[in-house]
Amino acid sequence: MSDLDTPDGWVVWNEGADGRLVLAYRPDVFDAGEFPAECLPTLYLTRGRKGGRPPGESPAAGADWHVTLFLEPDVDDGGERYDSREAAVEGAMERAAAFAAGEVDYRALYQVPRESYFERLDELTGREA
Repeated sequence: MSDLDTPDGWVVWNEGADGRLVLAYRPDVFDAGEFPAECLPTLYLTRGRKGGRPPGESPAAGADWHVTLFLEPDVDDGGERYDSREAAVEGAMERAAAFAAGEVDYRALYQVPRESYFERLDELTGREA
């Protein structure tokens, strides 16, 4: 497994040989029992923009690194671009810490809100509605 020191509530869900990294927020809570499985907050660190290339195709040599917060497959924050993997890992950890501290306005990312989901995220992150 990874030796990354993740912020509170975040775990390394997957780490690929190509440098990809997936962090998941509180998989003990968002376990599909109370919430749909797709509601597990995740941070993806990828070379080249996630979803920006056909499945199975490798990123172009020299492609930028991207960190994207997903609340559901079609609900994300648009991501941030980084010049190196090291900078992207640092950016991912900062984004994860901000999320865990209630500093990310996840409501603004939704067109159709999930109120009970928001209430639970508010409770876990200490964010006031």
